[in-house]
Amino acid sequence: MELEKRFVDFILDARLENIPREPVGVIKNVVLNNLGAIVGGATSEGCETVLNMAKAWGGKEEATVLVYGDRLPAYNAALVNGTMARALDIDDHMPPGMHVGGSALPTALAAAELAGGCSGKEFLTALVLGFDMAIRINSASTYNGFDPSGVCGIFASIAAGGRILRLNPEQMWNALALGFNRPIQTFQSIVDGTTAVRVGQGLISQAAISCIQMAQKGITGPKNFLEGVYGYFHLYAADKYDPKIITAGLGETFQLGNVSFKIYPSCGNTIASTDAILGLMDKHNLTPENVAGINVRITPYAHNMVGGQFKIGNNPRVDAQFSVQYCVANALLRKESLIRHFDESYVRDPRIVELVKRIHVAPDPALEGGRQGLSLRADMDVATTAGDTHHISIPIPSGFPGNPLSNEKIAKRFEEAAHYGNRPVPEKNLEKIISIVNQLEQAENVCDLIPLMLSHHG
Repeated sequence: MELEKRFVDFILDARLENIPREPVGVIKNVVLNNLGAIVGGATSEGCETVLNMAKAWGGKEEATVLVYGDRLPAYNAALVNGTMARALDIDDHMPPGMHVGGSALPTALAAAELAGGCSGKEFLTALVLGFDMAIRINSASTYNGFDPSGVCGIFASIAAGGRILRLNPEQMWNALALGFNRPIQTFQSIVDGTTAVRVGQGLISQAAISCIQMAQKGITGPKNFLEGVYGYFHLYAADKYDPKIITAGLGETFQLGNVSFKIYPSCGNTIASTDAILGLMDKHNLTPENVAGINVRITPYAHNMVGGQFKIGNNPRVDAQFSVQYCVANALLRKESLIRHFDESYVRDPRIVELVKRIHVAPDPALEGGRQGLSLRADMDVATTAGDTHHISIPIPSGFPGNPLSNEKIAKRFEEAAHYGNRPVPEKNLEKIISIVNQLEQAENVCDLIPLMLSHHG
């Protein structure tokens, strides 16, 4: 149980003064990016349904549903906020598909309200530590179709929420262990184009709060939840892991440089392909009229999720978000990739249907790299009607480690998301939100953000 104990001690004992500026800056971007995602996603398919269900369930008014303002039990407020955070697929993420902030931020906010308030300093600390734990465990994980957001990302949510709620060591240990017993989601939800993807993100937040509250009341989880005979690393790493590597520099160096932010509102496995077509368009003046055919090669892992033939089912936005064919066709047609381009009216544009016929996506094992799911490379060849062929390779997509987005671009993404949807927050609040987040370590109470995140619509 040495590894479990080291993580528990790390989560409860670390202080912001000992954390470098870089990971703190990453968490500020996580907070800002996800607040925008929540506003933009608030009226997306399924979100109001989940809200109305949670309202019908009733219960103690403990925490706030952002944008709408309803007060619900903390675990249900987290459920709704987490669902909204993932709806547009613009929340932070990292290979091989783990979305952390979309659940960790709603959990931390609900915990802050349960605690009667939380300083910005402590809020940042809790999120940095939770992220670092999840990233370290993720680095040794092999999911084989399980969605890492629920399997591993839940540790970040529980760690952050538990720290804010001042769990003692035994309670924190049990909360994390109970979270291990709550893996949710598989990538089949993505392959089949379902709204389970966004609801699943909310369920992680809900489960995190529930596990924390159960641990507070004395419910116990398996002490050997990481290294036990049927523990995490047996189930999700086939017992092939090195605890010394996982904990190297724990508390001194932080791995939040692995967090990625999306420049386009679609699956991370589509970003490189979108970069590729936009890059070739800029260099060779490509247009839908002079492109005869496009061949895209991506890893087999990525192809399983986003490489299939584009077709519109019951959830057009999800179908488009998880399709290389759509993302490439959209960028070629509209010269950019914006949130509104994944609205149903855009997705059903007949011009897209025609362009998709010219786009072929194939898996290439040579692109995979040393560990499945880590490479997001895309290679593209575009044949023109004039008989030319143009090639480009994107080894690292925009927004990923080695090719990061600037703080200014992330702020711009926040503003685009905050202006999207049918329940925007007041325009005057946006600058205040950005200012508070940028100086979060100085905030007396992070809950002061909540009134600024409420829409005056309806």
